[in-house]
Amino acid sequence: MTEKRGRIILGPMEGVLDALMREMLTEINDYDLCVTEFVRVVDRRLPESVFFRLCPELEHGGVTPSGTPVRVQLLGQDENWLAENAVRAIDLGSPGVDINFGCPAKTVNRNRGGATLLKDPEQIYRIVKASKEAIDQRAPLSAKVRLGWDNPSQCDEVVDAVYQAGANELTIHARTKEDGYKAEAIKWHYIDEMRQKYKIPLIANGEIWDYASAEACRDTTGCEDVMVCRGALNLPNLGNVAQYNTPPMPWSEVIQLLLRYSQFEIEGIKAAYYPNRIKQWFSYLRHQYPQAKVLFGDIRTLKKIEDIIPVLRAAAERA
Repeated sequence: MTEKRGRIILGPMEGVLDALMREMLTEINDYDLCVTEFVRVVDRRLPESVFFRLCPELEHGGVTPSGTPVRVQLLGQDENWLAENAVRAIDLGSPGVDINFGCPAKTVNRNRGGATLLKDPEQIYRIVKASKEAIDQRAPLSAKVRLGWDNPSQCDEVVDAVYQAGANELTIHARTKEDGYKAEAIKWHYIDEMRQKYKIPLIANGEIWDYASAEACRDTTGCEDVMVCRGALNLPNLGNVAQYNTPPMPWSEVIQLLLRYSQFEIEGIKAAYYPNRIKQWFSYLRHQYPQAKVLFGDIRTLKKIEDIIPVLRAAAERA
């Protein structure tokens, strides 16, 4: 097994990487940290139920069942309300707070949240400073950003704002908001420039799909710590592949994982959403596994749990 080089962090994906997915992926990977889907903050201190809904790990010491710490992520535009909710997250047991300045979703950006704040580094500074001062030294405060809104040179002001505000660490997704998720738009070398200029621990993110890309990212950025998001759904054991160069999970194990996931989903309160959720995961898996692409075609038009599960079981028997 390859020696561990740095941290591997399982990043947030709104509506995808929920508590169940975190539980399953941290059980089969040696992740060092997870970051939740964002808690949307507008103009009030949110009730505890909102935090427990998005981060049920708070009821168990802020870790997944396998022991991986889970950090609550906040998203908003008002520094005072974000600070209030950062305190609440820590009080409820989150081992740190992360603030989202990178979400490219139009609905979020229209409400001056997420990536739209990349156009206002001064407000990023105020938000990070207020939250850091509010939680004091009790837990780390981190942030997640992109290189800028439409020009990667904007990252200098953005990183400076986070650094000057006193954040403990910063994740940089190496594309602008306008770049979206285009593979050819990845610009890891900008992260290296920021690493050399600012004395804040950086976590590199973007286009990490396997061991080779993880190593290339580390070598180009100079960052030992990396965050994976979409790739963790394409390849369920990506955390260990990227960290230790372990072999990709074989399809026979992936289909068993899908059946286990299905059992959890149909027994839980989200059973009504199961058909969409399992198809959503298949939409990622098919990029890595040809068998998933075929199987996705078999279940794509099915709308009922009782129709989908037998198809998966039959596929498991063939695997």
